[in-house]
Amino acid sequence: MDAPEAVMAGPTRQSELLASGALTSRELTEATLAAIERENPAINAVVRMLSDEALAAADEADRRRAAGEELPLLGVPIVVKDDLGIAGHTTGLGSRAMLRPASQDSDLVAALRAVGMVVVAKSTLPELAIFGFAESAATGVTRNPHHHGHTPGGSSGGSAALVAAGAVGIATASDGAGSIRIPAACCGLVGFKPTHGTMPSSGGWHGLSTQGGLARRVADSALFLDTFGTFPTSLVAAARTDPEPLRIGMSFSASAATRAAPLDPQVRATVQAAAETFRAAGHTVTEVDVPYGLAAKALTIRYLAGIRDGADGVDRPDLLEPRTRAIARLGRPFGARAVEWARRKGHEWGGRVHDDLGVDVLLTPVMSGPAIEVEHWKGKGGLATVLSMNAFYPYTAQWNQAGVPAVSMPAGSAANGLPIAVQLIGRRGDDARLMSLAAQLERSA
Repeated sequence: MDAPEAVMAGPTRQSELLASGALTSRELTEATLAAIERENPAINAVVRMLSDEALAAADEADRRRAAGEELPLLGVPIVVKDDLGIAGHTTGLGSRAMLRPASQDSDLVAALRAVGMVVVAKSTLPELAIFGFAESAATGVTRNPHHHGHTPGGSSGGSAALVAAGAVGIATASDGAGSIRIPAACCGLVGFKPTHGTMPSSGGWHGLSTQGGLARRVADSALFLDTFGTFPTSLVAAARTDPEPLRIGMSFSASAATRAAPLDPQVRATVQAAAETFRAAGHTVTEVDVPYGLAAKALTIRYLAGIRDGADGVDRPDLLEPRTRAIARLGRPFGARAVEWARRKGHEWGGRVHDDLGVDVLLTPVMSGPAIEVEHWKGKGGLATVLSMNAFYPYTAQWNQAGVPAVSMPAGSAANGLPIAVQLIGRRGDDARLMSLAAQLERSA
């Protein structure tokens, strides 16, 4: 396998090629940089290329391997979402209001460097990672490589677009209300949101947000999370093994926090087909209604308070987009007591919801339909955007406040060729079993 072909192979295969000496990190990094330069003009997913730094890091990775180091991801290229600090570069957060360069690497970036991964670029996101699309006044419109007239989702839309375009094998992503799973669903990728507290640089939006990655295959997601997270059981090993028979609850119910958009029949059929696949594999699948209760109110408080805090922390608040300022104002009434109540309610609900339903895993849609058109929310005010966006994405955010693992899995295609995904949601701390189930679904495709 030559270097250009290896760019799309993903980090698991890339690690094997590097370890065998079939490729050097320098060769793989040069091919990745060339692929990004080739694909990015059509999708606009890059905030900043880091070519010189990347080539220097690749040379260092090759020296480390020659000296006998055998770390799994040593020399593997990666794109970093522009919500993570890289020393000497501005952490833009999709905003014109961020101006100061980071004084040090964020915890996750430092961990990437420690194992010898090669950071090649920073990817686009909406302002302050608020939205389920990747459009901002700072960086423009990021487009879905499957169809340039549609969004790659958000907030990790730039990362998803680059991986889906075959320009890089893996990219970092963060998820505060669906921002790993929504782009994965839009772009036909694996998007695994791990149990909260397991990954470095997590915890934003009062604990709603966690870091993760976007990849084309379950094994690649497992390798990335295993390398940087803290899990009691190997996710890589779990991805190689079918799970024991599980009780799976299929649910189409959405949070009452907003009125969900009508579910596209193609999405419903895809979820039902996944249920039949699981039945054929020996699992029990029953339809259930998720009891959201006060969890919807608790989520709203943490989300809006988190955006308020993010807006207060920028370098130039006057340069924030009007829509962002409007949403931040909605969070002004929520003080420390309200946020603490919301965190407690979300944690309690997340700890019991599977038991209340008598299931091990939930199976749901990720979105109400395939990826929506770009600029669908252009010109809308703050509240109107939040309500309309939450109507189209009503299946993801509750699982952030629950703190449980959830994964978006590609499971089909719509009539227009855009990907359709399903979501699997496990118990808190049950990442390995969820990874095993996701891999089983992948193998059945």
